[in-house]
Amino acid sequence: MINRDLIRTKIVQLTYAYYVNGNDDMTNAEKELLFSLSKAYDLYLFLLNFVVLVRDEAENQWLVNNNRTQREENKSISRNFIDNKFVLQLKKNAKLNELIEHKKANWDENIDIVRQVLALIEQTQKYADYMSLEHPSYEDDREIWRFIYKNIICTNDELDDAIEEQSLYWNDDKYVVDTFVQKTIRRFEEENGEKQELLEEYRNEDDKRFAIELFRNAIDNCEEYRRYIAEASLNWDISRLSTMDIILLQIAIAEMLNFPEIAVHVTINEYIELAKVYSTPKSAGYINGILDTIARKLNENGMMFKPVGNRKK
Repeated sequence: MINRDLIRTKIVQLTYAYYVNGNDDMTNAEKELLFSLSKAYDLYLFLLNFVVLVRDEAENQWLVNNNRTQREENKSISRNFIDNKFVLQLKKNAKLNELIEHKKANWDENIDIVRQVLALIEQTQKYADYMSLEHPSYEDDREIWRFIYKNIICTNDELDDAIEEQSLYWNDDKYVVDTFVQKTIRRFEEENGEKQELLEEYRNEDDKRFAIELFRNAIDNCEEYRRYIAEASLNWDISRLSTMDIILLQIAIAEMLNFPEIAVHVTINEYIELAKVYSTPKSAGYINGILDTIARKLNENGMMFKPVGNRKK
């Protein structure tokens, strides 16, 4: 689940913190990086569990609002949302239950958020149409939750605030983790039952290695990379480069030099996008031009053997 986009984001955040806080303990900094990434996976599990809790709250309300006699007399009351086969499968998922129990993750202090989301769901036409189905299929059950997650859970500011209160590490993670939860919902198949696979914390060991090596190279070679930045900035107003701009450039250079399998244009594009999020409005243009200049210089000096290509500046 932890992909390279998320890794780059975390490295930018922690490299900035490393310099701002005056930290010089690289071992602890690396541990902090890996811990921060593991917390993103915790959020993935936390949000999957949230889906289950919304369903459980719907059942609790149904039981309160309909006593036994009423339930027996009015069997026409739709239980489609409560009996949703996708969510019941998720609720029984062996791996999710094991990991949630191990991490002691719960929403006990945020039950109001669960109820608020349920109320928003019940106000939608999509929910009304779903509840009117006589015998919803597994695909119907999964589709209603794809709709709910994309249109209600992804966009709920109160839920975002509650998540940030749970962990400082989750401040910038939800928009990324949301994509993985939606991917998981799409991948569920009825025949897999409680053994349905969830996304692994790391896709493979290469991604974990990428995180550690990129972080260490960016900091260990700081002086060298900043010299490249200074030399490439002769045609740019260096005073306009913020501390974050320099950090973004520094990490991008580390990636270009130490990971031959990653194309130069991919690296440059990734850090342009990060600049749009973490730096000033004009930073993306500076970073594009400076990285392009540095990449060409590294090639000319025989320090990097990857094509730069023709890029728009």
